[in-house]
Amino acid sequence: MSYKSGFVALVGRPNAGKSTLLNAVIGEHIAAVSSRPQTTRTHIRGIVSRPEGQIVFVDTPGIHKPGYTLNRRMMGLVADALAHDDLVLLMVDASSRFGSGDRFTLDLVRQAAKPTFLLLNKTDMLRDKSLLLPLIEQYTKEYDFAEVIPLSALTGDNRELLIEAIFRHLPEGEQHYDPEIFTSEIERNIVAEMVREQILQMTEQELPFATAVRTELWEEEGKTTNIHCVIYVERDSQKPIIIGRGGSMLKQIGIRARRRIERLLDRHVRLNLFVRVQEDWRNDPRLLDELGIQES
Repeated sequence: MSYKSGFVALVGRPNAGKSTLLNAVIGEHIAAVSSRPQTTRTHIRGIVSRPEGQIVFVDTPGIHKPGYTLNRRMMGLVADALAHDDLVLLMVDASSRFGSGDRFTLDLVRQAAKPTFLLLNKTDMLRDKSLLLPLIEQYTKEYDFAEVIPLSALTGDNRELLIEAIFRHLPEGEQHYDPEIFTSEIERNIVAEMVREQILQMTEQELPFATAVRTELWEEEGKTTNIHCVIYVERDSQKPIIIGRGGSMLKQIGIRARRRIERLLDRHVRLNLFVRVQEDWRNDPRLLDELGIQES
């Protein structure tokens, strides 16, 4: 039996469910997930290794029209994935209507001219599955997709079918990573994303895009890992939102993030969070570099 391997780009509009699918297929929580758009800001790679081959999933930021330097770099990552990865998975929210943003995304995929799957996600939210048919017809008229797969990243419906289809379409090749690992991301970056995820989930509408997190200190002390993370906000008025009355919000963010981090590291963690005001950080190339949001 031939060994298949390759890089598979997950692309789509914000909140299509790309990060949820990535976490599900690798069985670990490495990508931040929230109901807020533009949650993913970097390339996050998840690895599935099986006897028949190795799939390297590349989660990309949700496709949107860029404004800040941050957003332009995010869209550069999407373009890079479309240009260089072996296979593209276009994820679509099947519970939403086709709009101008979907048209823009489809045009990018068409320009890349790569073998592409159409993944109709969130089928668990559809009571009537026949509603998928006009959506499938609309997309397949626009592009010749290699596969069309309705699925639910949340419930796992058709997840294994997707893996099997990917292996059929990947080229023969060698292992890119040790089969024992599930991501190429370094732990300190995953930890920062876990903290940011809790901020997004707990502050809801108040701080949708204005925060970033960087791991500044990582020390092993016996059976404990000491971690210091800095939370960046853009204005003085945003700092109290993160801290909360008497430090209550920051404490809860830390507790929830620490639980996830301890499951990831399988050891006791002492997590310290600090809030720092950095005006206009989304347009600061130096800080974006430090945050790992590189120019592609």
